[in-house]
Amino acid sequence: MTEDDVVDDEELLTIGAFAARARLSAKALRLYDRLGLLAPAYVDEVSGYRYYRAGQVERARLVALLRRLDMPLARIAEVVEAPGPEAADRLAAYWADVEARLAGQRTLAEYLRGRLSGRSSEMYGKFVVETVDVPEQVLITETRHVLADELPAWIGASLGRLEEGARECGGITAAPFVVYHSDVSMESDGPAESCVPVADEAAARAWVEGRGRSRGAAVRVETAGRLAYTRITKAQVAHPQILAAFEAVEEWLAAQGLKPTGPCREVYFADWDAAGADDPVCDVAFPVS
Repeated sequence: MTEDDVVDDEELLTIGAFAARARLSAKALRLYDRLGLLAPAYVDEVSGYRYYRAGQVERARLVALLRRLDMPLARIAEVVEAPGPEAADRLAAYWADVEARLAGQRTLAEYLRGRLSGRSSEMYGKFVVETVDVPEQVLITETRHVLADELPAWIGASLGRLEEGARECGGITAAPFVVYHSDVSMESDGPAESCVPVADEAAARAWVEGRGRSRGAAVRVETAGRLAYTRITKAQVAHPQILAAFEAVEEWLAAQGLKPTGPCREVYFADWDAAGADDPVCDVAFPVS
């Protein structure tokens, strides 16, 4: 290909001239080329010099502005390649994700400020802790090592599979719950165990040996015991409010001279989709003797 093939009555600019017009550095333009975000209109085969069309200035500026939003390169490519209205929608979706993340980080920062300033007791005071006796339960379960950002999707999917399987196990006898056998965070992957109480142990074992085994399902019988718990709303399930709920129960246990006898859990007793932000949906609990 020659320069005549690409000019098409439009002047080609050297990388220096184009960089000045686009208000970018030549280094940035080389990076955009390497990443497939903005290729030169023409590259001299002998000298290797890059040339750009004046019409590429708008795209170059758009890429630079999107980079200032800390948009990942893959998403920048999606935006700049999309037609106008679709590109705007993609940008809006990205920014909604950013704002949701920032809102969570802002709440976490407030929570940490409370802890660091010694105001933890104020945060814990809004949680009422009670105890409840739980009978022996036959459980069908799924266990997985999962990080915090994967947890909500996995909980929904695993409980959905188990609740479907419970139809063949005599039905669900109590609220489903998730047990955290170790810490789940962005650095620690548990494991977590989704549990659905069912009526018929023999049927549950048959289901697991049949269709459940391929999904990683298992059966276990949990002995009768007592839970110390606090009830939280749908809004409080989000981090870091739920951390404060767990800590409030631990604080209450310490004040009562009690110790947990097993890993903590979240018990889901309400329809999540139908619940409003202020509706109770979950019990944060620890087994105690």
